[in-house]
Amino acid sequence: MGQVEKRLEELGIALPSPAAPVANYVAFVRTGNLVTISGQICFGPDGKISPAHVGRVGAEVTPDIARDAARLCAVNVVAQLRAAIGDLDLVHRCVRLGGFITSASDFTGQAGVMNGASDLMVEVFGDKGRHARSTIGVAGLPLGASVEVEALFEVA
Repeated sequence: MGQVEKRLEELGIALPSPAAPVANYVAFVRTGNLVTISGQICFGPDGKISPAHVGRVGAEVTPDIARDAARLCAVNVVAQLRAAIGDLDLVHRCVRLGGFITSASDFTGQAGVMNGASDLMVEVFGDKGRHARSTIGVAGLPLGASVEVEALFEVA
């Protein structure tokens, strides 16, 4: 078991089976030493979205619950990354995260929500998990999800 897998175990995180794409795209693309992970929504360990994670942040979903949803998205990103490269110890750096937050029209706390995903990357990968980031509010996401996260990694 590699160091990153040990760290996941210490954190109590069991990576789920990566979700299959539901449209005309692939879950990840590797080109050279870069791996792009397509947007991952907040599927739980059972492969379903919790009703608590459906809706607009600042309306039906609280920012704290949405932060938990962002963390789940990040777990799903890591699961896709493992599918892409096999050994998570090959990660040199999480280069970038992009976050999409389904937001009520007056909600402006998207950055705090996205910290759920950013914090997980640092917890799992240490300094290699520190990344650039964009976070935007959107009117809606697939399956009514409150959060979606995409990522770019540099790998060996």
